[in-house]
Amino acid sequence: MRKIVLTLCFCTLSTLVIAQTNKAKDTIKTEVINVVTSYTPTISDAFKIKKNPKIQLGSKTQKKQLKYQIFSAPVVSTFIPKSGVVKGLNLGVKERMYNNYLAAGFGNNSTPFLEAFLHHTTRFENDFGVYAKYISSENSIESTPLNSNFSNLRFGGYYKQEERDFSWKIEANYEQNKYNWYGLPSSITYLPATITAINEEQTYRNFETAGELIFEDSFINSSTVNLSFFSDGWSSKELQFAIEPQFKISLKSLGRKFNDFILDTSFDYLNGEFAQSYSAATKLEHSFFTVGLAPKYNFEYNDFTFRIGAKLYYTSDLENKTSQVFVYPDININYPLVENYVNAYIGAGGDLKTNTYKNFSEENPYISPTQFITQTNKKYEFFGGLNGKLTPTTSYNIKASYSNEANKALFLRNNSKSNGTNTTGLLGYEYGNSFSVVYDDIKTLSFFGEFTVDVSRNLAIGATGEFNSYTLTNQAEAWNLPTTNVQLFGNYKTDKWYAGTNIFVVSERSDVTYSATYPSTVNGIQTLKSFVDVNINGGYHFNDKFTAFLKMNNVLNSDYQSFSNFNVQGFQVLAGISYKFDF
Repeated sequence: MRKIVLTLCFCTLSTLVIAQTNKAKDTIKTEVINVVTSYTPTISDAFKIKKNPKIQLGSKTQKKQLKYQIFSAPVVSTFIPKSGVVKGLNLGVKERMYNNYLAAGFGNNSTPFLEAFLHHTTRFENDFGVYAKYISSENSIESTPLNSNFSNLRFGGYYKQEERDFSWKIEANYEQNKYNWYGLPSSITYLPATITAINEEQTYRNFETAGELIFEDSFINSSTVNLSFFSDGWSSKELQFAIEPQFKISLKSLGRKFNDFILDTSFDYLNGEFAQSYSAATKLEHSFFTVGLAPKYNFEYNDFTFRIGAKLYYTSDLENKTSQVFVYPDININYPLVENYVNAYIGAGGDLKTNTYKNFSEENPYISPTQFITQTNKKYEFFGGLNGKLTPTTSYNIKASYSNEANKALFLRNNSKSNGTNTTGLLGYEYGNSFSVVYDDIKTLSFFGEFTVDVSRNLAIGATGEFNSYTLTNQAEAWNLPTTNVQLFGNYKTDKWYAGTNIFVVSERSDVTYSATYPSTVNGIQTLKSFVDVNINGGYHFNDKFTAFLKMNNVLNSDYQSFSNFNVQGFQVLAGISYKFDF
């Protein structure tokens, strides 16, 4: 109120002063009155915001990408082809999602199938669960007198917790896979007594524990820890311990256009042993310690998208007491020739791979427990290609690459130590029915193509194809590697029905023949015929909870070999039902 009175007095005196100055005969002197008071702005004094503010969302406030895993119910085939990228469909009405499910089925060749996944999430943002999967098959290979049955068992559990500034997860898994070395060479006639004396069973076991940390707003972006112990039924052992922290360094202080700088690091320790080699009863051991650094930075400039980085490794062969340093480029450049339709890319890279007995057994379960393990050095790889869309519903990717690898692993059949009659002192994998790993320096020219077509809202079809040309240094052929590998696929789904198909076309592969029993020289090349493998799956949803499924593998009943002398199962069919539910 006092401020208002002072303001009125000031205005009145100012009016009087102005009025007196207009009089011709004014003898009163003007005085300057200074009224001192604090300034109180009003709403009318404020500047108006003329534009909508631009809100810059931080990387941690963005929606996280949904990661999911589909638990399938496959019919086991001894041939495990590599597939292309899984393509999605417009599924129409969104089906209800459940936290748990059970699946059971049965197929020909006495093939039981069981799978379960149970988990629970609380309001305190933690998640824990268990899962299990089992499938087996009895003898079904008519071309061998040995047992050809197999079984796969896997189970484990996990616990995940989300805290305010980070989340963490721990898990433990156990896996047991049983196979048989049933692929006896046809060039040798084995007596019934010899066959009876062969112990052809092999069992692989793997126990693994892992942990993961994901941080929010920290220079440590994430970190994973993995400890695994792998063994088999022939006293082979392998221990691997790996830590992989990822660091993220913000460059926003240099300007808003600067992205985060990423540094991937890795610490890997591998130690393993075999009871003996294939040539003598001498223990084989391997041990490696590797430290890796992989800095990379992504940015855009004049419609170009760049990824500039490198990979640096320090590795020590602890068994042979040698150490080496490897440096590789990690460069990828993209440019849209025609936006959304034609995108060109080129790049260069390389990597160091520590081979393991576990990985070899997954790729070829018929290897012998007598392996020499070393690292593969991909010295360089140059690649380039085009990807994009031919039409709004048709996408494609065409790529050519050239690489140079030192000590690339190849599978080669072991020579038999038996002439078909002798069994004294022989082990179950020494009858020409197992494989060893050989290494060679190989240059590979590769062409890869992929396309998909969304025919309709419910149907998508596509194909992937790869052609490889190998130049070897020491070996005569790229043993058991096909030059051509093609996959055709299709997926169809409605609210009630779904169906899919995968057709694999694989070219000829090569292995060796021997002049006599071990030890002897190679006297020729065995050619494994090309083949076509057709697989079909489908099912019907009775409701949101119950689904009946049917899977058929090797529909054409093709009699081909996955590896030399190892014929695959013929036509396979498995049917069952799954049940989804919540607690």
